[in-house]
Formats: sequence, C-alpha cells, structure tokens
Amino acid sequence: MALHAERAELEQRLARAEQERLYLADPAAVAAARDAQTALLAQLDRLMTRIRAAEYRSQPGARTW
Repeated sequence: MALHAERAELEQRLARAEQERLYLADPAAVAAARDAQTALLAQLDRLMTRIRAAEYRSQPGARTW
C-alpha cells in the first residue's frame, strides 16, 4: 500500500510539471518543468517496477530470483 501511495504522489507531481510545461510563459520555467517531468517519469518507472515485483512475490508459488 505504501508503494501505491508513493505512486499516487508521484503522478500528482508529474501532472503538475506537465501543466507548468504547457502553460507557463517564462522559457526558463518551462525548461525547468520539462526537466522535472523527465526526472519524475524516471522515478515513476522505477517505482512501477518495484510495485510489479512486490505483486509478483505475493503470488503463490512465485520464484525467487
């Protein structure tokens, strides 16, 4: 459940960065939002991998690697 809460928080931050990238007028702020969005996507990818691994491990008969 903690991983899913972390995912929800990351998705909110990602949505905010996307809105800033699309609607801010200052080019420096847009670039910063784009960089933040890129970093957040990488964090979300790592987190989703952790979630999938935890879900797999919870299945009966799951192999340990």
